[in-house]
Amino acid sequence: MKKFILLFLIVIQFNVNAQVKLDDFGRIILNTYLPDNNSIPAEAKKALETKLSQITTNNGMGGSSANPRFIITAILNVTTKDIVPGPPQMITQNIEVTLFVGDAITNTAFSNTIISVKGVGTNENKALIDAIKNINPKNKEITAFLEEGKNKIINYYATQCDFIIKDAQTSVKQENYDDAIYQLSLVPDVCQDCYFKCLDILTSIYQQKIDADCKSIMNEAKVAWSASQSPEGAEKVGNLISAIKPLASCQKELSLFVKSIESKLKADEKSRWQFKMKQYQDQVNYQKEQMRIAEAKGIRDDSYRENQAQRNLELDKIRVKAYREIAVEQARNQPKTVTYNNIYWR
Repeated sequence: MKKFILLFLIVIQFNVNAQVKLDDFGRIILNTYLPDNNSIPAEAKKALETKLSQITTNNGMGGSSANPRFIITAILNVTTKDIVPGPPQMITQNIEVTLFVGDAITNTAFSNTIISVKGVGTNENKALIDAIKNINPKNKEITAFLEEGKNKIINYYATQCDFIIKDAQTSVKQENYDDAIYQLSLVPDVCQDCYFKCLDILTSIYQQKIDADCKSIMNEAKVAWSASQSPEGAEKVGNLISAIKPLASCQKELSLFVKSIESKLKADEKSRWQFKMKQYQDQVNYQKEQMRIAEAKGIRDDSYRENQAQRNLELDKIRVKAYREIAVEQARNQPKTVTYNNIYWR
């Protein structure tokens, strides 16, 4: 039996800024990766990276590097090379492409497959690029290979769910709420048991986060107002408190603080302050209205159970969007360089 070995130190440079999107969370995404120390010429390497991205995109597993854990990579092996007399002289190469899907953190290969392609060009590099272009992303062997990898990733989340939750709870104890939300938001919704466990915990963590943020912002706003009880000070306070989430539990305290500032402003100074506060209150009212609409969904249904399930689904959509907005920002703040252990797959 032929053995396939992948041996290298992975040091990946991720460019996640402005690439990560809300729908990158809740899906299984494979990161395209080729090591720098391979023998593939630069042009051919770029063509292969593009092809691997096409493969994942065509099979619903493409996206940004929100989660660098799971990768798709390839090894090229020239099995035969023939020179066809010209003019012009052409080179024909038969290439054996070995594709891998795996967990680059734990050094685990989830699936692999071999496909053979042929390329023709005026030199070896062009023949190699031509062969890479002839890889069909919809090849049934590639589809099966990705499906196997996907199932292994689902199994990873099923078996590691408790550890993922434990790590998130550790981050919460350290008051690193954004990281906890990021880690839990990475769980794909196809991993239903783990996904809904994480969703329940996310609700609590999100509330803790926005309450902690509100406390911090309120303290900063009070300091700012004490330092300058003037229209300029009120402007600064307004900019600060506009970042407080509408569902934070400090709304009553915030309302009293807003009224105390308004009472100290002169009549001609109040209009700008009131306008800013109205903008914030509109946000609060809008969020409450969205929640009310979600709760009202399905009220015409005669079945209470189905009705309740529909309401829960609509509420979950609103909550998940809020969680993922935080996860997106946290992903953008992740280290751009990720170093893994040596990978040795056979």
